[in-house]
Amino acid sequence: MSLTQRIVSAMVLGLLIGGSMNLLFAGEILSLGLETWITKYLIDGLFDTVGQIFVNSLKLMVVPLVFVSLLCGMASLGGGSRMGLLAGKTLCLYLVTTAVAISLALSFALILGPGNDINLAEASEFAASEAPPFKTTLINIFPSNPVAAMAEGQVLQVIVFALLIGLASSKSGDAGRRLLDFFDDLNKVIMETVMLLMVLAPYGIFCLLVKLFASLGLGVIVSLASYFFTVLLALAAHGVGTYSLLLLSTGLSPWRFFVKMRGPMTFAFSTSSSGATMPVTLKTVNEDLGVDNRVASFTVPLGATINMDGTAIMQGVATVFIAQAYNINLGIEAYLTVILTATLASIGTAAVPGVGLVMLVMVLNQVGLPVEGIGLIIGVDRMLDMCRTAVNVAGDGTISIFVAHSEGFHDREKFNATNL
Repeated sequence: MSLTQRIVSAMVLGLLIGGSMNLLFAGEILSLGLETWITKYLIDGLFDTVGQIFVNSLKLMVVPLVFVSLLCGMASLGGGSRMGLLAGKTLCLYLVTTAVAISLALSFALILGPGNDINLAEASEFAASEAPPFKTTLINIFPSNPVAAMAEGQVLQVIVFALLIGLASSKSGDAGRRLLDFFDDLNKVIMETVMLLMVLAPYGIFCLLVKLFASLGLGVIVSLASYFFTVLLALAAHGVGTYSLLLLSTGLSPWRFFVKMRGPMTFAFSTSSSGATMPVTLKTVNEDLGVDNRVASFTVPLGATINMDGTAIMQGVATVFIAQAYNINLGIEAYLTVILTATLASIGTAAVPGVGLVMLVMVLNQVGLPVEGIGLIIGVDRMLDMCRTAVNVAGDGTISIFVAHSEGFHDREKFNATNL
C-alpha cells in the first residue's frame, strides 16, 4: 500500500471512529466513569498528543524549506526582470482566482438562499479580532530582523529575505556560487527530512480526525445544512471548474492533476493548514507535476501564504447567509465591495490567527452587516475549514503549473508519467 493510500485509509478510519465515539457519548450508552476516562486519556490525551506532534513536525520544516528552496530558485533564475515578471504573474493569478472564487460563492448563495429560514436567537457570541490596516500589513512584509521572522514563522518576511539573498548570491561571483552549492546540498537534505517525517503521516492524520469528530460529531452539520452544503457546492465548483479550465488551457489533464495532488489535498484536509502542508505540496508540485523547482519554490510558499480561494468562498456564502438571516437586502454595490475587500484582504491577513473569521469581520464591516452573525456559523466552520484548505492547496498546484508552463519551466513528461 502506497503512502497516499495509507493516508486516505487513516483519514476514513479516523472519521468513522471519531464519529462513533461522539454518538456513544451523545446516547449516554457508556458509564460516566468510562466516558470520562476515554475523553481524558484517549481523545484529549493520546490522540490529541500524537496529532499535535504530527502538525508540529510538519511546521518544523516550513521555514527552512521556504528559505532554502526559494533562495536557490531566485539565484538560478538570475534575479532581475525575470524574477519580477514571475512574481507579478503569480500574484495577479492568485488574486484573479480569489476574485472568481468569491464571485462564484455569492452567485451560489443568492440562488440557493441558505439563510432564509434561520432563527437568529440561536446566534452565539463572537469576539471579533481587529484586522491590521493595509499600511501596517505592507510594512510588515519587509523584515527588520530576519532571524526573528524565521523564529516566528512570518512566511512573507522569510520570502522577501530569501529573494534578497538569492539575488545577491547570483551577482556575487565565486563567493555566491560557493554559497549556492552549500544551499543546494542543504535543500536536498531538507527534502529528505520531509520524507522521513511523512512516515508519521497516517498515524497523525488518524489521531487528528478522531479527536475532531469525537468532539464535534456530525450532528452540528444538520442544524446548518443549507449553509454547509452551499459552501461545499461552491468549493467543488471552483476547485473542479475553475482549476480545470486553467489546466485545460495549458493542454494538461485535470484528472491527472487531481490524482497526483490527492496527497497534499488530504494533508490539507486533515491539518486545516496550507502552511503545515507546504513541504508536501512543494515536493508533489516539483517531483510529480513537473514544475521546475525555480518556479515551485516561489509559487508554492507564496500561495500557501496569500492564496485564499477556499476562504473567499466561505466569506461570500457567509455574507449572503448573514444578510438573509437578518433580512437585510444588499445591492450590487455591496456585492462588488465584498469581492474587492475579500480579494485584497487575502494578501494581508495570512499572519493573523483565525484568518478566515478575521477576514470575514472585515468584509461584514465594509457592507454594514452585523458581526454578531458570525456566531451562527462558528459551529461548522472547523469542518468547512478542512475542505477550503484542500481547495487552497489545489489552487497552489494549479497556479504553479500555469506559471511554469507560461515561463517554459514545466516538464510535461513528468506530469504525464503514471508514477502514482
